[in-house]
Amino acid sequence: MAFGMREHGLGVRLAVATVGAVVLLVPFGVIAALVVAHAGWLRELDVSVAQTMHTYAVGHPGWVRFMSVWSIVFHPTVLRIAAAVLVGWLLRRGAWPVAAWVAVTFVASGLVGLLLKLLFERARPEWLDPVARAPGYAFPSGHAMTSALFAAVFLLVLLPLVRRGRPLLWAAAVLIPAVTGLSRVALGVHWTSDVVAGWLLGVAVVAVTAAAYLRGRRRAPSDIDARLVRQA
Repeated sequence: MAFGMREHGLGVRLAVATVGAVVLLVPFGVIAALVVAHAGWLRELDVSVAQTMHTYAVGHPGWVRFMSVWSIVFHPTVLRIAAAVLVGWLLRRGAWPVAAWVAVTFVASGLVGLLLKLLFERARPEWLDPVARAPGYAFPSGHAMTSALFAAVFLLVLLPLVRRGRPLLWAAAVLIPAVTGLSRVALGVHWTSDVVAGWLLGVAVVAVTAAAYLRGRRRAPSDIDARLVRQA
């Protein structure tokens, strides 16, 4: 789904975004319901993966250092700063609607993530010999959610502008959220279900805001995005 906004194909992109939002929110809702219900099998799976990862981390300090640095480099705050830079870049090229979409998407994700953490109040894993610590509640993972959202937003904005290197762009869009989510479990500060829920929710927020954006562009089409492509 590209943001080179021509009238032709807008309906298709809108349908894809809407269906994508539903498809992503359903499994997120299932995980959230299981967390609330304290489902035994989910708890056993979370604990089993967490214990395995923690045992490995305790015996491999180099792994812990790598995961810690990765978590810092792709911290939600860092990704929001990168999004602000992208917004500024878009504004300079006159792509006001796309810039507004990026800004609204990141603000919405931050609010949604915070509200859900306060709503679920899920405790983080606790260890006698922790390799890392993190404040706040666990569900959903803010790192996983923001990294997935970041990857989806940048992919949607930049993919239409890139002629060469698209495989690298796709690889980065998959690798960054994947390793970021892994780092949170590897450091023992999140359960696996926190991370999976974060991934789903992050992309779902993008799908929801993209559907709203596309609906607005159908009502008020413009050549601003085409101008962005020409100037890139």
